[in-house]
Amino acid sequence: MTVETLIPIAYLIAAVTFILGLKGLSSPTTAVQGNRIAAAGMLIAVVATFFAQDAQGSVPLILAGMAVGGVAGFAGARVVKMTAMPQMVALFNGAGGGAAALVSILEFSRELDSGRMPDFGVTVATLLGLVIGAVSFSGSAVAFGKLQGIVSPKAFRYSGQQFVTGGLAAAIVLLALLLVASSLGTTTLDPMVILIGVSILALAFGVALVMPIGGADMPVVISLLNAYTGLAVAMAGFTLANQLLIIAGTLVGASGTILTRLMSKAMNRSLGNVLFGAFGAATAAGTTGPAAGEDGRSIRSIGPEDAAILLSYAQNVIVVPGYGLAVAQAQHSVRELADLLESKGINVKYAIHPVAGRMPGHMNVLLAEANVPYDKLFDMDQINPEFQRADVALVIGANDVTNPAARSNPGSPIYGMPILDVDKAQNIIVIKRSMKPGFAGIDNDLYLDPKTAMLFGDAKDAVGKVVQELKKAA
Repeated sequence: MTVETLIPIAYLIAAVTFILGLKGLSSPTTAVQGNRIAAAGMLIAVVATFFAQDAQGSVPLILAGMAVGGVAGFAGARVVKMTAMPQMVALFNGAGGGAAALVSILEFSRELDSGRMPDFGVTVATLLGLVIGAVSFSGSAVAFGKLQGIVSPKAFRYSGQQFVTGGLAAAIVLLALLLVASSLGTTTLDPMVILIGVSILALAFGVALVMPIGGADMPVVISLLNAYTGLAVAMAGFTLANQLLIIAGTLVGASGTILTRLMSKAMNRSLGNVLFGAFGAATAAGTTGPAAGEDGRSIRSIGPEDAAILLSYAQNVIVVPGYGLAVAQAQHSVRELADLLESKGINVKYAIHPVAGRMPGHMNVLLAEANVPYDKLFDMDQINPEFQRADVALVIGANDVTNPAARSNPGSPIYGMPILDVDKAQNIIVIKRSMKPGFAGIDNDLYLDPKTAMLFGDAKDAVGKVVQELKKAA
């Protein structure tokens, strides 16, 4: 048995580990093990690739690329803050899509340099890999900019927006048909010129697609771009005749598509509405909910001492984490608070909304970093019936996912979105820096509820002060 015959076997083993790793990621208790299994499979695939005949003359170049990418990835993963993890995921998506697009261009160019025009199947795979990869690259760049604050997170709308986006899509299809015609020998146009034109238009289309999407929808966008990258990699696999790339790309594309669907369902909105609804561009008058004082209700503010007293007399406490907790890096302080309450015999649970934070699973990862037990984390469907029996719901930085207007106000932009039933708790403490709206750009009716007490301040600092007050009373 030769080395060349062992490579497909190694690829098969790697593909199986990818599937097992993906299965492991479906549960918090097996996620770490699943990640390690998938990483081991990737190592097997990379090592096997070195022995492929096509790679023999390019080993130094491959090693140089691995060194640069490895150092950049390791350094980035070590220094990135948890709040910036969505940005890093967006960069990873973009890098994968951009790599797939470059592979498509280079392989097509190599075929032309050899004096033959790629056949119909290769041309179609090249086009799909290029278009999807370029859209993922530029779209991820815009998503990174919105998450990082370089680009305004608000939905960007302008006159003729749909005409421009549709025109770009139509132009891509037209040039793609011309390239296919070139592969069939029915046109004399330069194929590389056409391919470059498709590349430019696809990059522009990615920007046009993501710019109108507001920050509140970024979890869905990240999932969708992840699916795009997987499909682009699969197309690159067809171009290179590499079975492992096809399998890995298809797995990523399928899982990303399923996750996108779940995220859309969690917001009770269709994918089309997310992509083309320009949610968050502007809030219509009368849809943001009443301001303080307009209907006789007012905001009630408390200090750490009162919050500590309220928590110390509770029997059941539900913590609702949000992006504000991530920004303040308050997960360790929250864990300390929970441990202190549990030492007093108080039952503490965590309510996790699917789109809390800026990417799917953001809160789960954040709390896992603070070693919060997995069995304390409950998703929306599990925890919502518990709020009626909760003495205190402690909301830390969560905004839109706790807004009762989603149930009660048909004129609200988030009406119909499933939310955490925080307003059904006996008492509510909201830790927040200010009354500034969340990603959706609308006021939260929860803050005017007579049961709600606002503890203003940085989440980490505020929780720390509550912890100190509880310790004083011990």
